[in-house]
Amino acid sequence: MRTTADRIRHAVLFEVLGLAIVIPVGGWAFGMPMHDIGMVAVVSATLATCWTYLYNLMFDRMTQARMGHTRKGIGLRVIHSILFELGLLVVLLPFIAWYLGISLIQAFWMDLSFALFYLVYAFAYNWIYDILFPIPDQATKSAH
Repeated sequence: MRTTADRIRHAVLFEVLGLAIVIPVGGWAFGMPMHDIGMVAVVSATLATCWTYLYNLMFDRMTQARMGHTRKGIGLRVIHSILFELGLLVVLLPFIAWYLGISLIQAFWMDLSFALFYLVYAFAYNWIYDILFPIPDQATKSAH
């Protein structure tokens, strides 16, 4: 399993790169000032960072207990990403509507757009992260 320091690096890099993409693109796509989209994005990223750490820790513990390892194939990565985004969608919807002064329906569509972006982004990011920072092999660890 990953160390706490690795999980923190994973979460921080994920959010920083995501914000660098979503703030300018979101401002343009929704025709809103970047500072409004930026505030929504930063608060969302803060909540998402906490959720990322907790969710990945729970998911890895469940995967380790059920399968004896934490490696994720394509199917498990899809499930992992969808469940993560659904949980985050429920938390962020009221905040987006309140802060931007829009209806819950408008906030839902905006949040869904962000969630779809992050669904694809999370899949790609996590795959690349696992390549760049592989999970230490349990066999190698026990040999030392």
